[in-house]
Amino acid sequence: MAINDNVKKPNNAPRKKKPSKKKKKKSKKIFKGICFGFIFCFLAMLVVCAGYAFAIIKTTPPLNVDAVLTLNQPSSIYDSAGDFMDNMQTDEERYVIDSSKIPSNLKNAFVSIEDERFYQHNGIDIQRIVGAAFLDAKRFVTGQKGLHGASTLTQQLLKNTILTNDVSIERKIKEAYLAINLEKALTKDQILTAYLNTIPLGGHVYGVEAASLLYFGKSTPDLSLIECAYLAGITQAPSSYSAYNNQKDPSPYINRTLTVLSQMHKLQYIDDAQYDKAANDVKNGGLVFKSIKKDYRLNYEWFVYPAVSQVKEDLKEKYKYSDEEVSKLMVNGGLKIYTTMDKDLQDFTQSTLDNYKNLGINNKESYDKDGVPLLQASATIMDYRNGHVLAMVGGRGKQGPQSINRAYNDLRPIGSSTKPLTVYGPGIDQKIITAATPINDAPIPPEIGKKYSPAKDGPYNPLNSPNEYSGLMTSRDALTHSKNTGAVLTEDKIGMKTGIEYGEKLGLKYNAASKSSMAAVALGQFNNSPSDRDGGNTSILAAAYGSFGNNGIYTEPMLYTKVVDSTGKVLLDNTSPKQAKVFSPQAAYILYDMLKGPVNEYNATGAKWGNMPVAGKTGTTSNSTDLWFAGLSPYLSASVWIGYDNPKELHGSSSGCAVVWGKLMAKAHAKLEVKDIEEPSGIVKASVCKDSGELSTLFCNFDLRGSRVYEELFIDGTQPTSNCTIHSGTNRYNFNNGSSANLNPADNNSNSGNAPADSETPPATNNDALAPPVVGSTEPSQKTENNNENNNSNSNNASTGGNKNTTHNSYGPGSNNQHPPTNN
Repeated sequence: MAINDNVKKPNNAPRKKKPSKKKKKKSKKIFKGICFGFIFCFLAMLVVCAGYAFAIIKTTPPLNVDAVLTLNQPSSIYDSAGDFMDNMQTDEERYVIDSSKIPSNLKNAFVSIEDERFYQHNGIDIQRIVGAAFLDAKRFVTGQKGLHGASTLTQQLLKNTILTNDVSIERKIKEAYLAINLEKALTKDQILTAYLNTIPLGGHVYGVEAASLLYFGKSTPDLSLIECAYLAGITQAPSSYSAYNNQKDPSPYINRTLTVLSQMHKLQYIDDAQYDKAANDVKNGGLVFKSIKKDYRLNYEWFVYPAVSQVKEDLKEKYKYSDEEVSKLMVNGGLKIYTTMDKDLQDFTQSTLDNYKNLGINNKESYDKDGVPLLQASATIMDYRNGHVLAMVGGRGKQGPQSINRAYNDLRPIGSSTKPLTVYGPGIDQKIITAATPINDAPIPPEIGKKYSPAKDGPYNPLNSPNEYSGLMTSRDALTHSKNTGAVLTEDKIGMKTGIEYGEKLGLKYNAASKSSMAAVALGQFNNSPSDRDGGNTSILAAAYGSFGNNGIYTEPMLYTKVVDSTGKVLLDNTSPKQAKVFSPQAAYILYDMLKGPVNEYNATGAKWGNMPVAGKTGTTSNSTDLWFAGLSPYLSASVWIGYDNPKELHGSSSGCAVVWGKLMAKAHAKLEVKDIEEPSGIVKASVCKDSGELSTLFCNFDLRGSRVYEELFIDGTQPTSNCTIHSGTNRYNFNNGSSANLNPADNNSNSGNAPADSETPPATNNDALAPPVVGSTEPSQKTENNNENNNSNSNNASTGGNKNTTHNSYGPGSNNQHPPTNN
């Protein structure tokens, strides 16, 4: 049966219900609530974020534009004429250059690849921030790590200078805020130039100039278009794009360079023809890398490092810097350090010491594995009035990484160079002796020697060099001829404690062993233990001897005059020398006059040049392991040392040091007029007898050796007041047998102004008279005998009166002759 479609359905069939108006309203309400909720949350988050940002901005220190422009850069060193010498090594190798020296292609390359809207934005790029936010959200959804950078060049400059590199919202907010302010304070070109001088471009290299030298061996102005593109390309990841890290597969840095060129072309910084040529050049090996191998040794290291050391100490003292703070300031603060160094004199001193033929040594020249001579030498020349060190060379050859500065840091025994400083200078200054005081140059009396040697070793009895004795002589002659016995007897008289006090005031260093050693104090044979070095160096001796020309005032060596920071502010003004009075002006002048003796008549004649007055003293240590000369002119003082770092006998003498000293000082005085040091007031002259040290009489002219009369200098009040008691008409001192000579009373005419009429040579005499009181005597008067004293198995076979009998002795433990001849 067919179904009738028109048949009505029963009334009870289910029907669809239409939504009520009530429900529609409810749904709309819920939707609106959700929307409003989202909007509210968004606004609330916006308010919270704004408040958070505002709080960060409020706590952000005001922008310091100077801090942005004052880049970490090396401190530079200048000589006494203000000429550049070198830059200090830094944690960041950076060379700041002006905008005018940066090629436009380099600027455009960096803008193209790093911040294409740089010239349009105000410090932050909103379009770039939105794009970065979208990419970051996409990475978050896909589970990728890292954030996409949206920093402008302005923001990167702030990060490289005054902000940190930490990835945080707080830093980004500060960065954006400061970037807006920086754009208001500087021009776009200033910002771009500062950025190009700070950008890290691989390792310790910062800034385009250092990078240009590293990769292409040329300065920034000489870069080609493709070289500019390469440097801009490696900015994002210097390690990944460095040609030195991709030598087997150059495609990473080639493709990156092409990308930069493409972007420059897109932004119309280069035209079609420039782009095509540059791209072809890159693809065909046009990028050629050539790094300049940097020698990290500084020019004039012997001088620069001690100067920097002085600057550091003075900065710490004045500004209370810590060691870390002052070191960072020195290497990265862009300081300008003006030294006292005379570059020409420094060069001449170095070349003179480097020339083996100048040293007067017969040891064979040999070298270490680095090509540094084993035979070493050092020298220091200074102006002793203002302390300025004009030249200081700490060794022969180029300084290696482990080299010691023998002129400034090292300490060595100084031999007889100590005698004016710790023996005769103190003695005259304390008015214990005078330049005319007689000294008995003979073996040390046992009762004195026992005071300075353990009982088991026997009395201390150093030898002269040459090993001979001369009998009575003045302190002046004992110093001139560097008599060891005279120095020991005089030191015994003034006291070792006094000698050490003067030595320390003059810069000498004494360890505990040396402070109890007569050999160290009187003869300069310092203990110099490897674990406790003591003694002196050429800088110490140059300053010490300078006191004799400076009215007895010791002036510390000064290596710099001022330090200026990168803004031009003077941090240190070092024009006032540090000085201390050591000797009286009178004592200093008398020592200066006495020190002319070794130069004019003994073993240091090589120190003289022209007509300039010169004074000084040689020094030789035991077994000739150290050779010295120290001295002064009316202008400058200086010292020279020759020896081995590991002590070894030298086949030569300290006379060679005097010759080197003369060469150096002749150069230093080339433009100075000849003059002498003025004699201070408070000095008197008197005619005295060389043998007695007393006022001369007529009979002092008729000694068997000839006249014994000479004119001597005295501190007023110390001159003798009594007549000579040796040559007195009845007594005559016989040099040949070391005794007094009893003249015939008939010939006694001491009060007469005329010599005995019957002879130029007085008659022979007997040997029973008394010698005068002398340094080294144990009683006011001591009888001397005309015979040689025979000692035990360790004895000295020498005449007490001066017969020049050479002795032959063993040295070392158990011997009473504790030190061989070391006086020259």
